[in-house]
Amino acid sequence: MKEKAKVLDQETMNRSLVRIAHEIVEKNRGVGDVCLVGIRTRGVHLAKRLAGFIRGIENREIPVGILDITLYRDDLTLVASQPVLHKTEIDFDLSDKNIILVDDVLYSGRTIRAAMDALIDLGRPKSIQLAVLIDRGHRELPIRPDYVGKNIPTAKNETVEVRLSETDAQDEVVIVEKDG
Repeated sequence: MKEKAKVLDQETMNRSLVRIAHEIVEKNRGVGDVCLVGIRTRGVHLAKRLAGFIRGIENREIPVGILDITLYRDDLTLVASQPVLHKTEIDFDLSDKNIILVDDVLYSGRTIRAAMDALIDLGRPKSIQLAVLIDRGHRELPIRPDYVGKNIPTAKNETVEVRLSETDAQDEVVIVEKDG
């Protein structure tokens, strides 16, 4: 695999997240009923960053939860024979809340479908909205994000790698081309 292009660096990533934070506040007319839920792993870090930007805008803390969708995946048997389960950590009631589901890359839509199933099992939110840093297209399910950092049309032989300082020592988004 070879790196084809860098599409976001630290500065442009932060700018995108600040814009998404403003859009969340505007669309929800404040953040009184808003909670962020990040999908493991990078969605969690992005949700925490968004919460920090929203705190800067609204001077108010909003709850952030962590969602593990491993058992909700429709490709579980293809991923691993012994899937690694992580803990879902949502210590607030989802009922009647506007839940902003946060992930790094939106591709087929299957991860988001699994995440919505997991959320519904935990409560009955007023709404579920979707915030993604990157929308790369190629949807297989009728899922559309409410908030997008950047749309990046990609070929099927390309992948989008989101690298975050919390997990990868730097903030950037790159397109990687598969060999052959």
